[in-house]
Amino acid sequence: MLHIGCHLSSAKGYEAMGRVALSIGANTFQFFTRNPRGSKSKTIDVQDITRFLKLAENNGFGILLAHAPYTLNPCSADPKVTRFAAQVLQEDLALMEYLPGSLYNFHPGSHVGQGAEKGIELVASQLNDVLSSGQTTTVLLETMSGKGSEIGKTFEELAAIIERVELKEKLGVCLDTCHVYSAGYDLVNRLDSVLEHFDSVLGLKRLRAIHLNDSMTPFASFKDRHETIGKGSLGEQTFINLINHPVLRELPFFLETPRDEAGHGQEIAWLKEHYRA
Repeated sequence: MLHIGCHLSSAKGYEAMGRVALSIGANTFQFFTRNPRGSKSKTIDVQDITRFLKLAENNGFGILLAHAPYTLNPCSADPKVTRFAAQVLQEDLALMEYLPGSLYNFHPGSHVGQGAEKGIELVASQLNDVLSSGQTTTVLLETMSGKGSEIGKTFEELAAIIERVELKEKLGVCLDTCHVYSAGYDLVNRLDSVLEHFDSVLGLKRLRAIHLNDSMTPFASFKDRHETIGKGSLGEQTFINLINHPVLRELPFFLETPRDEAGHGQEIAWLKEHYRA
């Protein structure tokens, strides 16, 4: 079965997101744990979550993916920013336990002139502070496009973070197709080679989710500009190859393309049409 969803607004709650997902043909979804540009966490509505979990069970939902706010930067040079990141991670991981067994994704951040090695150390330190042996949530490091001083533009940088974390079993990777293509991993012409390289550096067992996005910019552009599926430089055939690849086809896929809910529904229908059951 193709597990496919898109990013939905959490403003109206989990049950509402679940019903929107069903209305557009999705069987999972991604959501922000709080305003993507803000700081305040939402009040936990246990009854709403309980209703959603029942809805998800009755409709065969796949695993959910939560996304940390964009303002989170665990490897900043500013102590106030890193303290905020620690607070967000702690609060969000507490929230995620109300959705047991889910995934939580975050951008490793930008080292802002400190150097990649220092950035890697800071991210790992944050994770060592917030991860717990009892949590059911798997925390995912997202592959990045390499703009500015971003950490995570190479598989090696993500592996270096994981190597420094004590509870490695609580960590995985979310592969963003736009980001890795922009970072110089050729998904269009060398998909098998890219996955073999991922396996050699990180291990395919770490790959837990896919952000399915086309790219407005060309290969190795080091830009983060998402495009509608099949309308960018990756092209339709690449996405057919991705969703049907034996290594990837059982993973959950999440659209972050510049579409509204109806547009995402069209993309989901197209992907289902080209998925070989």
